[in-house]
Amino acid sequence: MNQGKRISQVLFIIVLCVFILYMGVHMNIGLSEDMEMYLNSFFLHRAEETYLSGFSYISEGGGPLPEQWVTECAASFLPLGTYVSESTPLDTEVEDSETYEMILEKQANDENTVDENGNLIENEKVQEAEKPIPKETEKKVDTSMEKLKDYEYLVSNFYTVDGTTAVSEKDLNAEKLLAKNMKLDKKAKGPKILIYHTHSQEDFKDSKKGDQSTTIMGMGAYLSELLNKKYGIETIHHDGVYDLIDGEMDRSKAYQLAEVQVKKLLKKYPSIEVVIDLHRDGVANSTHLVTDIDGKQTAQIMFFNGMSRTKANGDIAYLHNPYIEDNLALSLQMQLAAAKLYPGFTRHIYLKSYRYNLHLKPKSLLIEAGAQTNTVAEMKNAMEALAKVLDECVN
Repeated sequence: MNQGKRISQVLFIIVLCVFILYMGVHMNIGLSEDMEMYLNSFFLHRAEETYLSGFSYISEGGGPLPEQWVTECAASFLPLGTYVSESTPLDTEVEDSETYEMILEKQANDENTVDENGNLIENEKVQEAEKPIPKETEKKVDTSMEKLKDYEYLVSNFYTVDGTTAVSEKDLNAEKLLAKNMKLDKKAKGPKILIYHTHSQEDFKDSKKGDQSTTIMGMGAYLSELLNKKYGIETIHHDGVYDLIDGEMDRSKAYQLAEVQVKKLLKKYPSIEVVIDLHRDGVANSTHLVTDIDGKQTAQIMFFNGMSRTKANGDIAYLHNPYIEDNLALSLQMQLAAAKLYPGFTRHIYLKSYRYNLHLKPKSLLIEAGAQTNTVAEMKNAMEALAKVLDECVN
């Protein structure tokens, strides 16, 4: 901030003070006209001397106004003047409520755009710019540590980094991420996995209206059933709704509302180690995210990580996540397990700027399963493959 701007800010505040003093005197209707004129003159003159010393200096023949002198005079009477004139930079960590709400609303709405009824708003140019879908093939990729330690190889084969987000070799150190132990503590009793849905109203190509089992909520219930019965991992499926307010579609506070309830569940069930927020992605209507697994058409899935950091402004302090490294470790281990078991099942891990409630547990996953162009059958097949990959990594 240059000196001219500093003086402008100081003078603006000073003039405002003078105006308030003037109005306070002028509104005193109990005084006689002569007394009012006298007090007006007295207070304005004193205000000029005290708060606008520079102008008094000029009016009394003091000559040109020295810039530094004005700043010092203002600073000596107004603490704000001192604050502005000091070289200490202003606090750029925007914490005011309006900005915070705006960021949270953007976080809640930026995965895919829907109308008031929950239907995808097709805008292919915007979607391609904000979340490009990589053209993965179903061939097996080299998952040897020798290759994964190559940062460029790792990113190009396993990640899609959103244009708003910055990552480095420090963030994606494969050797460090794969060394983290993601296994469940089998000694502790109680549920181990929690599945919930920030966006509960997402459905599929042939979903039946009013039939929750054919929506993303139904997929969460099916995944929970598979983990409980087939793999022996005690799992809770939470069917809370956070994207409807008074019966109307409203995602603006979905993550905030979900966070409150998920925290309550984690407090009630301290044995929970893995938290999965299961979503359905939104793509252009011409895109079909599908692969073949054991002869069955299966929807593809994508692990989604929030970095709590933007390329433009760095770390987002008010969306702090102490578990970013753990989140990245689990998604990478899941990605590699899927690559070995079911080549082509997973899309590249997507890295984006915000937090998405991935700070609630170290082993937190946000999974985009299929899209609005997939069928319910394709989605159920995806849940079967996902359950197997989960079992491989944590059980």
